[in-house]
Amino acid sequence: MTEKSVLFHVDVETRVATLTLNRPDKLNSFTREMHRELNQALTEIEAANARALVITGAGRGFCAGQDLADLDFTPGSMSDLGDLIDEYFNPLVRRLQAMPLPVIAAVNGTAAGAGANLAMACDLVVAARSASFIQAFVKIGLVPDSGGTWLLPRRVGEARALGLALTGEKLSAEKAEAWGIVWRVVEDAELQQAAAHLAAQLAQQPARAVVAIKQAIRASANKTFDQQLDLERDLQRELGASPDYIEGVAAFKEKRAPRFEGL
Repeated sequence: MTEKSVLFHVDVETRVATLTLNRPDKLNSFTREMHRELNQALTEIEAANARALVITGAGRGFCAGQDLADLDFTPGSMSDLGDLIDEYFNPLVRRLQAMPLPVIAAVNGTAAGAGANLAMACDLVVAARSASFIQAFVKIGLVPDSGGTWLLPRRVGEARALGLALTGEKLSAEKAEAWGIVWRVVEDAELQQAAAHLAAQLAQQPARAVVAIKQAIRASANKTFDQQLDLERDLQRELGASPDYIEGVAAFKEKRAPRFEGL
């Protein structure tokens, strides 16, 4: 029996889920079946009430984007890339952006094409020192997808986004950190431990506040300053009446660790 192309488990004690893209011989590139497995895994992780999620890749790469061998290049019946994106890639990055729990990409090795943009669709990126990010689309005559043309300029600015997309040059982990794509670069041997430690830390945060922070930061791209101030007020009003706020203040006054509820 063929091993699954997506593996996951949820740590019962920390409530941290780890999801591993598992096609190491193909640098974890996407097939339709892999997308379906990934979608099901995310559903099961949400049902398990995980409080944080780490996404990583098996073997020497994070994800090399779409597996071209899974597409039809027969004249007259070529795969429609628009349909592929609509059915698989766009729902995936939308789902990652909207998930209520913090999502960490632990990037080991190459993150290319949709793989690079999958990492950026996560909330935080922790990268091994040997990792790299490549907007490889131009090499085969395509435009960055999976949110790349939206996510990349907001992380690195328009000039750098255009440079990366037009040349398809490899971006090192260190430069990706300096440019704002990566939260933290660690030694290769420390990657999984560092990502797990960060996830465990985030899993202890007040879940309502985590959801609200993600909502506010995401919304800021499409709001004026005054609109964003109003959103902050509304979210703060809601959170200020929550049990987590009361617990957080009590723990601060009593000089102890807070015990936050879930959603």
